[in-house]
Amino acid sequence: DDMDAILKSITSGFFYNVVRLSRTGEYQTVKQHKTVYIHPSSVMSKEEKPPAWLVYFELAFTTKEYMRQVAPIKPEWLTEIAPHYYEESEVTEPKSKRSHRPRR
Repeated sequence: DDMDAILKSITSGFFYNVVRLSRTGEYQTVKQHKTVYIHPSSVMSKEEKPPAWLVYFELAFTTKEYMRQVAPIKPEWLTEIAPHYYEESEVTEPKSKRSHRPRR
């Protein structure tokens, strides 16, 4: 659909800025495993069920590292868009899916 095409296009430009929701309910960057948070002013920070994967435009360093301008993505896009950067094992969903609320 059109929204997927737009999000996939954004992801192709910012594929190195991807996070996944960890078991602890916090977001971690895929490559560096750095804990980051959705900026409190973001609509996404108010989501009841946060997206498992996000792409972000920038990090703001305050009391925590906050992601700004975030969008939900599908992890399978990463190996399609950037096979030189992501391996299949990095973007496969874990077997057990639990719903976690990210810490702020």
